[in-house]
Amino acid sequence: MISKTLDFDDLFQFAGVCKNWMFFHKIYLRNFMASQEPLLLRIPYYKSFSFISIPDQKVYCLKMIESFSYTTYVTCSSRYFIMTTYNNSLRLINPFTRITKVINGPTSEVKSYLSTKRALLAFVKCSEEFVLVVLYGRSLYVYQSRNCGWVVYSTKGNPVKVIDFVVLHNIIYVVTNKANIGVLSLNSAEIKFLKLKNIPNVTHFSSLRLVNCDEQLLVVNFKSNEIKNVYKIDFSTMNYVKLVTLGDIALFYVSKFCQSNCYALSNPNRWGYESNSMYAIKSSSTMCSVYSGDDKKLQKSVMLPAPNKTNWFQIADWCFRHLQYEVDYSLVE
Repeated sequence: MISKTLDFDDLFQFAGVCKNWMFFHKIYLRNFMASQEPLLLRIPYYKSFSFISIPDQKVYCLKMIESFSYTTYVTCSSRYFIMTTYNNSLRLINPFTRITKVINGPTSEVKSYLSTKRALLAFVKCSEEFVLVVLYGRSLYVYQSRNCGWVVYSTKGNPVKVIDFVVLHNIIYVVTNKANIGVLSLNSAEIKFLKLKNIPNVTHFSSLRLVNCDEQLLVVNFKSNEIKNVYKIDFSTMNYVKLVTLGDIALFYVSKFCQSNCYALSNPNRWGYESNSMYAIKSSSTMCSVYSGDDKKLQKSVMLPAPNKTNWFQIADWCFRHLQYEVDYSLVE
């Protein structure tokens, strides 16, 4: 009865009452992590974060304001918020466990915390070690906790730049602005590009995002903040394969400050979302637009519930609580 009156954030105080209440909280948190996937992360101007369950039209508020002070949100990866700070460090915050990691920035050359474009957090398989991949401007940096150091990766004079990355089969894959797909080595500062038989024509105004869905590597092509095409990398033939339909997959897309994040979920019906659909959020919007995965036409718009009786917010992103990336050093020489 008491827990039903509490917000998500207050339940952490609830767990501190006694052992029985702590045990109850563990059960609640386990059920919460296993339900309502994904949640929409919403960040207002005053930094009071909240999660939104669109199918249930429910809001879970986070009151960890002190943890977010003087930070700028980048992305959510492996259940952690990745934040940049004014003193050129990165803060990793798990809102579900309250674990926080602070990492100094890679080099003095990175002078602006606003230059952090993309980031990914992956844990080493069967270990507490982790790897942090960060895209600062045009440079790709990788931090490995086993040696507490940063390494800058280059494409060896190739006139391309890495624009996104994802983990698939315990390997980190990257995509460039020319649609080249590469494998990032953790044992040396190298990117080994795949010898693909075909590469789609990508214009200067397009943006590519890598997505891991149901053990498939998807490449999503955006143009003017709209999804134009979705491809699958067929590793058996080493081809880009254009998907005419998404089938039993739903894409989740958000645009924010000339950037975009994209995620995918297989069998989305079990979570209350529709298959062969694309759910799109713009940071300044109070609506979630749902498009068909076939013709990309708008099917409907869903109003987002507003916490604290306000609709104004600065940033939005999708949070997948079940997803934790794992890498294996032995897979890439």
